[in-house]
Amino acid sequence: MLPYKRSQRVGDLIREEIAEIIMYKLKDPRIGFVTVTGVDLSPDLKSARIFVSILKEEQREETLAALNSSRAFMRSILTKRLRMKFIPHLEFRLDSSIDYGFKIDKILKEIREKDEDPR
Repeated sequence: MLPYKRSQRVGDLIREEIAEIIMYKLKDPRIGFVTVTGVDLSPDLKSARIFVSILKEEQREETLAALNSSRAFMRSILTKRLRMKFIPHLEFRLDSSIDYGFKIDKILKEIREKDEDPR
């Protein structure tokens, strides 16, 4: 028996395919450096939230809008690549976990510097 649910396996497959589509098929100049960090797929496999990390902070909103506007194109490519009865509805969201990790790292670094200061 497989260690995790079908929705997780399909989510991993969709994440790989979407990353490849963004890298090689999308020609939109508004899309900068994008990393697909995860896919949250509903248990019925009808909708997928795709989490992306965008390198340049000033381009985040524009890139996210460009990705959401190209959902139908990506879904049509997924239809050709995946053998599924239903291709999920795609929704792109910004992944804030990387920023959160940097914030925690900064706080820990400040705490370490205070502990090393021999006042």
